[in-house]
Amino acid sequence: MPDKAPIALFVYKRLDTTRQTVEALALNAEAQDSILYVFSDAARTGDDRDKVQAVRDYVHGIKGFKEVRVVENPVNKGLGASIIDGTSRVVSGHGRVIVLEDDIIVSRYFLEYLNAALDLYENDQRVISVSAYMFPVSRPLPECFFLRWADNLGWGTWKRGWDLFEPDGAKLLKELDESKEARAFDFDGAFNYREMLQDQVKGKINSWAIRWCASAFLNNKMTLYPGTPLVKHIGYGEDASNTLRTDPQEIGVLDPKEVRIRAKAMPVIQDEVARQIIREYFLRIPKNAFERVIFKCRSLFKIKKGLVQ
Repeated sequence: MPDKAPIALFVYKRLDTTRQTVEALALNAEAQDSILYVFSDAARTGDDRDKVQAVRDYVHGIKGFKEVRVVENPVNKGLGASIIDGTSRVVSGHGRVIVLEDDIIVSRYFLEYLNAALDLYENDQRVISVSAYMFPVSRPLPECFFLRWADNLGWGTWKRGWDLFEPDGAKLLKELDESKEARAFDFDGAFNYREMLQDQVKGKINSWAIRWCASAFLNNKMTLYPGTPLVKHIGYGEDASNTLRTDPQEIGVLDPKEVRIRAKAMPVIQDEVARQIIREYFLRIPKNAFERVIFKCRSLFKIKKGLVQ
């Protein structure tokens, strides 16, 4: 049986959400057998220094894991570069990784699910990653299913999967347009993910996650999803890097702490019924301009200038 996957946790200046994330994660039985890497980005401005230091003081005292390795960036990389660099570092050393940000509450069965799935599909080249998140859809989904997609709210991958990550957004956009699959990438027009990728190319946003999604999609790779989320995003407020005020994506998401999903071997094909249910969810998202901006500012990307880190 492979060792438990190391966990990469990315933190910045939010002590309260960081503490909630760590405490929920530590309730997992597998935590004591897992190495926890904590990547702490440096303060972007002088106003952030005390908050960043408070988080660093806290993470150096984390208990309940096999080992805690804190990596303090000496300069501010920003969320996207920090995640790309940290994930690359961990998978290079261990061959697999579970990735979390500092504003995600996880089920106490989160590590059980992700480790089991990473074991099951380790050698299946059709699978690029495993996600613990699912949108608050209006119809029941299977316990687990596959989508030709990737996610960024509590997920895991292998080195072979992360090696497919393409950091060049312009290259991805060109390939997407030439593939004639832009509409499919947008869940058949339900949500404009291509526009996000285009905005990243233009420098309007700095998103690692939309490039990860496009990399998975264009390589025709699958991600295993749970029908019920094992994670909940709690990163709202003025200190958030990716969310301005409220998040329509989280409306209806229940406390995930007792959710248990058992990963199992199953055919690696996209579940078209589940995809349609998710498409229906996208079509229900509030469409007025302000709410649309808030939705787009969830963990998929950060605004580059002035609004958030």
